[in-house]
Amino acid sequence: MKKYLFFLILVLMAVAIIYSLQSRPGVNFEDYFLDRTMRVDYYHTGDSREEVVSLDRVYQQGIWAGSVKSLIDPFMRGRYCVKVYDAAGGELIFSRAFDSLFGEYKTTDEGIKGIKRTFHESVLIPFPKKKIIFTLEARDRENNFKQIFSEEIDPNSIYIIKEALDPTIKVYELLKNGHPHEKVDVAFLAEGYRLEDEAKLRADLDRFVEVMFSFEPYKSLKSRFNVYGVFKPSAESGCDEPSHGQFRNTALNTTFDSFGSERYLLTEDNRRVREVASVVPYDTLLIMVNHHRYGGGGIYNLYCTFTTDNQWFEYLMLHEFGHSFTGLADEYYTSQVAYNEFYPRGIEPVEPNITALLDPKNLKWKKLVSPGLNIPTPWEKEEFDRMDIAYQKTRQELNEKIARLKREGAPKEEIARLEEESEKLSLEQARKVDQFLARSRYAGKVGAFEGAGYSSTGLYRPSVDCLMFTKGKKPFCRVCEEAVRQMIEFYSR
Repeated sequence: MKKYLFFLILVLMAVAIIYSLQSRPGVNFEDYFLDRTMRVDYYHTGDSREEVVSLDRVYQQGIWAGSVKSLIDPFMRGRYCVKVYDAAGGELIFSRAFDSLFGEYKTTDEGIKGIKRTFHESVLIPFPKKKIIFTLEARDRENNFKQIFSEEIDPNSIYIIKEALDPTIKVYELLKNGHPHEKVDVAFLAEGYRLEDEAKLRADLDRFVEVMFSFEPYKSLKSRFNVYGVFKPSAESGCDEPSHGQFRNTALNTTFDSFGSERYLLTEDNRRVREVASVVPYDTLLIMVNHHRYGGGGIYNLYCTFTTDNQWFEYLMLHEFGHSFTGLADEYYTSQVAYNEFYPRGIEPVEPNITALLDPKNLKWKKLVSPGLNIPTPWEKEEFDRMDIAYQKTRQELNEKIARLKREGAPKEEIARLEEESEKLSLEQARKVDQFLARSRYAGKVGAFEGAGYSSTGLYRPSVDCLMFTKGKKPFCRVCEEAVRQMIEFYSR
């Protein structure tokens, strides 16, 4: 009898705890925040083994762009996380996961060698009414979050900066569907456009907005977006290309060759990006670079970059936006990247579209798996690898030759011929890959296909092909599309 009563008490306690957790109300925005934005700037210093954060400045900016209902991050996909606590009561009142330039630097050759670098970073939070404890957490090797920084911030401090907006920045309202609290607020930042390039800028903005909303799930959920174009004129067109020996004076200081990868296009001038972006409410940033060469990048909850005038402009923007807005991983694994062990062996990645398959019976996208498919799912990998690795070697050699000739001041005609050859090879390879993957008996199905996340073995993707895997006009796989849809819903509640 006593055992029965003891068991009954345990059951009742468990039910009470579950009910308490389920019925606990969310954070009430008006209890803790004003409808403004606090921008917290800090320096992030270190290498692969050590990282130190130091506060720089705190700003008060315009209205809060995010949802007033979605204050606690349910996804936690990034390698870093900001958590904000009410200083008086200790309640968690805001959280958001993100990735950063420093997080990528840690995995480069220089970071692993112990060469320390400093990056300037920012976090946006709703402006608090009272003192807060601002904390930053970083994932360890096992992907567990550990606190690396904590500091009290007083919103009434005389040192909080309340600067006027830059009057030289021009804003274009490209799509307006409602209040920023209830929409995904997208800002396209113009980079490498001179004042006399404004007509081209307007045409490019219209073109890329059309690209975005012709693609699912953005197309079906277009009513959930506001979109802005932001124009800070550059002194010169284009961007920096260090391996080509070319440098340009531009508004946001973007550069190819980031972290040693010739096509990786980023900017480390975080303060300038944030100052330009501050003229509009934004949840997500796209940096549109006025350049013909193939290049871009996407970092979760930071920004994505893409060039405007190469043959892959649609794929490039949508692919990189998949990284920065939703936290999707790269699914390709044959091309050269700047990282070392970006995804440690034996650890499940946090991104929704790749897996280490440590527990095949509980695959993270198991609800979407096509009936009858084995997990892992065999595919025509050997043949694909032979075909694509050979191309990647040819592409790299050709691009290195073009870069060398540009540095040496070779005749423009010779360089133009090689650039045309490179573009032609890229198109031919993409067509060959598309035809090969379309013939797969698993085309259009969802399983777990080995080869993903820059690794030929040990990591798996949901489909044989997807916008996050290969170049071209193609949709997201079902797993990526569902992840994007969930993110749109999160921001537009």
